Formats: sequence, structure tokens, C-alpha cells
Amino acid sequence: MKRNSIKILKDNFVYFLSLGLLSVLVLLGILIPEPFQKFTGLLCDKITTNFGWFYLLLVTGILIFCIFLIVSPIGQITLGDPNSKPDHDTKSWIAMMFSAGMGIGLVFYGASEPLSHFAVLTPNAPAGSQEALADAFRFTFFHWGIHAWAVYALIGLALAYFGFRKQENYLLSVTLKPLLGKYENKAVANIIDTITIVATVIGVATTLGFGAAQINGGLNYLFGIPNNIFVQTIIIIITTGLFMMSALSGIGKGVKILSNINLILAIGLLAITIVIGPSVRIFDNLTESIGTYLQNFFRMSFRSAAFDGTKREWINSWTIFYWAWWISWSPFVGVFIARISRGRTIREFLTVVLLIPTLLSFLWFSSFGTLSTSLQNSGVDLTKFATEEVLFATFSHYKGGMLLSLIAIILVTTFFITSADSATYVLAMLSEDGNLLPSNRKKLIWGILLAVIAVALLFSGGLMALQNTLIIVALPFSFVTILIMASLLKELNHEKTEMGLKITPERLPEKDHPFKSYEE
Repeated sequence: MKRNSIKILKDNFVYFLSLGLLSVLVLLGILIPEPFQKFTGLLCDKITTNFGWFYLLLVTGILIFCIFLIVSPIGQITLGDPNSKPDHDTKSWIAMMFSAGMGIGLVFYGASEPLSHFAVLTPNAPAGSQEALADAFRFTFFHWGIHAWAVYALIGLALAYFGFRKQENYLLSVTLKPLLGKYENKAVANIIDTITIVATVIGVATTLGFGAAQINGGLNYLFGIPNNIFVQTIIIIITTGLFMMSALSGIGKGVKILSNINLILAIGLLAITIVIGPSVRIFDNLTESIGTYLQNFFRMSFRSAAFDGTKREWINSWTIFYWAWWISWSPFVGVFIARISRGRTIREFLTVVLLIPTLLSFLWFSSFGTLSTSLQNSGVDLTKFATEEVLFATFSHYKGGMLLSLIAIILVTTFFITSADSATYVLAMLSEDGNLLPSNRKKLIWGILLAVIAVALLFSGGLMALQNTLIIVALPFSFVTILIMASLLKELNHEKTEMGLKITPERLPEKDHPFKSYEE
């Protein structure tokens, strides 16, 4: 009996260690929310102040690394057996990665972030000025654009490459094998896999809490339903039931179907918004902002306010916070994106992951940001509303505002369900040593735990402290990402040499016989 218990503990060490650490963090958030929040807040401030330069260099370095792989011969390598085909069609693949990666965040911040950069706390120019309006869009593009998706792409690529190409266990720790070799340390591997689980649980639990707050904010604004933790708890309980039903149906059904619905709803909401809103101004803002984004790309990427300390607070609050946030979310999103990407080439994987969600985000923020900033410019003060209410307050001033708000609430709910659904799958998989088909029992356990943690922290007011903890976790994990890049590059170069991959073409046209796609 004792021997069996030891074996169970050994086989599930990461699972039990993760539960233990999470229990401590959640209890701190419940029992001493204010001191815990104050302590984690101070630690976050120290990290953003002292390591801001490191985050700026790291995230831009990851992006350059991804672009290098796209243009190099390495991009030809398939994530799977050489002749394997993609598991999912391209539309569903994009829908699933978009839903898991940023879906709910776009609805939450679509109208409020450009408004904040324009009228509340600006990155450069005086609030309310035309320069501040231009800055608002380019910096929003910067925060939600290609840099963020490069972080996700790196982790997703490493997992997919080692899991599908090298046929290793589907764990983040396995991606370091080329560096560790025969000296692979089980303790190091356990720490990395535990960080992955803890970061995923904290990230999704806080998202459940904030997502419930936005749904409640919309219902309160539209129908006068009380905006309090009891209503938010009911929302979490209902959505938990829905995402558990989806999770138990399998990744090929629940998440895939919901993600396709998300994409349809998002495109529908976007299209209606463009039609009823100031359409020309939306596309003018989009075009101009892409130009200023590209023009200032490197300046924004390395902006640390070394020679103007007055700007540092804004950079810490927004850019550095976002870079840490994307890094902390990358284990969860990376694991999920990798799982749905078997059969894609490295070039296809990186190009699509970097560009398609980025372009969709640009169009999204141009549309909803133009609606909110135009109202603010016309004399309607939207800054008095809470972040979760800004979108609904904006819609109320346009024709069909009620319809748009209802679609937005449904979209937040479906994104909410998809994120939690994806998380339960990822957590169950990681808890079973990278099993691609984890048991329903583990999915059920993690789904219930996510909901319980979110509700407990809502009542205690400990959500912000847990969010701070996630940002703190990003620092040690950022060093892991450097090791993952080095390990991945070493193994890819080895395979490139073994396969004899070159940039030169396989066949050239014969003299006086050019290749043509048409007949004379």
C-alpha cells in the first residue's frame, strides 16, 4: 500500500506540486488580500523598473528569431512526419488560436485602451490632442500586434516541433533536451512544468474573474442587473457548466465549434460596427496608424525613456506590463496553439501566427477605438465609465447600440468559454505527462478548480494580487524562453544539416523556356 502511494506521488509529482503552490497562493489571496496585493504590487513595480530593458530586448529578440526561421531554409521543416497533413482546416486553426490567444481581451480593451491612451494617461502628447489620438492607435497596435504573437509563436513552435517532429512527450521541459542532453535534470524539468501549470491556472482564473465582471457590466448597463460579486458568481457557475460540457466533448468538437462561432460573431460585430460607425474615419485611422506603427516600429520596440524619466511610468504601466503578461500567458497559449498545429510547416506556422491575428487586431482596435475616441472628441465623456463598461457606453450612442451590446455580451461569453475550455485541456494534458488525449476526470478536476479559485478571489478581492503574481512569474520564465530559443535553434540546425536543406531552388527554367502560368 505504501509502495503504491509512493508510486502515485512520483508519477504525479508535478500535478501535486502545482496544486500545493496554487493552494498557498489562493489562500494568501483569500485570507490576506490587501497585504498580499500590496506586497505583490511592490514586487511588480521593482521588476518593471529594474528589468524593463530586459523585457524590451527579449521580446524584440524573440520576434527577430521568428522572422529568421521564416526566411531560412529551416522554414521548410514540417511539424510532424514529413508527409503529414494538417489536423484542422486553416479557418478553424486560425479561429482556435485567436480565441485562445486574445479573444476576450480584444472585447474587453477594444474601445477602452485607445480611449485611455488618448484621454486619460497618454504616452507622449497632452491628453485630448490630435497627437495623443495618433499615439493612442499606434501604441495599441504595438501592444497587441506582432510582438505579442511572437512570444506565443516561439513557445508553440518549440512544443509542436519536439512533440510532433521528434515524438517526445508534450511538455515544455522536453524542449530543453538538446541543451541538457544526457545530463537532463528531472528536478529542472519538474520546475519548468510546474511553472507552466501554475501560470496557466492563475492566468485563466483571473480571466474568468475579469470576464465575469465585463459580462456583468454589460448586463448592468443594458438591463440594470446589479453589478456585484453574487451576480458574477452566478455567471461563473453557468459558464463553468458550459465550458465543462465543451471540454468533455474533446478538442476536435467543443473548442473547434466554439472557436468557429467566435470568429463568425467577431466578424459580424466588426462588420456592423464599421457600417453604423464613422466608416471612412475608421479606415483612415487604420491606414494612418499602420503607417505610423511601421515608421516608429524600432523606436517603440526599444523605448525605455532613458533620457526622459517622466515617460517611464507610462511605459511600466503599459508596455512592460504587456510584455510580462504575454510571457506569462505563453505557456498556456503556446501549448494550445502547438496542439492544433500538427502538419504545418515551420514557415506556414510562424507566418500565420504572427500576421493573421495581428492584422485582425489592428482592424478591431481601429473600429472600436475610433467609435470611443470620436465620441470623446465630440464632448461625450466616456472616461467616467469602468473599463468593462466603456464598450457598452460607446455602443449606446450609435444606431443599433442595443443589438451591438447583446452581440458583444454573447461574444465575451463564448470567448470566456473557449479560453476556459482550452485551459482545462492544457492543464489535464500537462498533469498527465504530456498526454495528448487526457482523461475527462482530470479535465473535470481542473475545470472545477478554475471556477472555485475565480469565485473565491472575487469574494476576497484577491484577483489583482493573483494577477500581480502572474507578472512576477514571468521574470523567471523569461529566462526559460531564452534557453528554449537556444535549444530549438541547436536542434533545427542539426536537422537542417542532416536533411541538406538549402535556399537554392530545386529546378531552374531551361534557356528560352521560362516558367509561365498561362498559355500563349
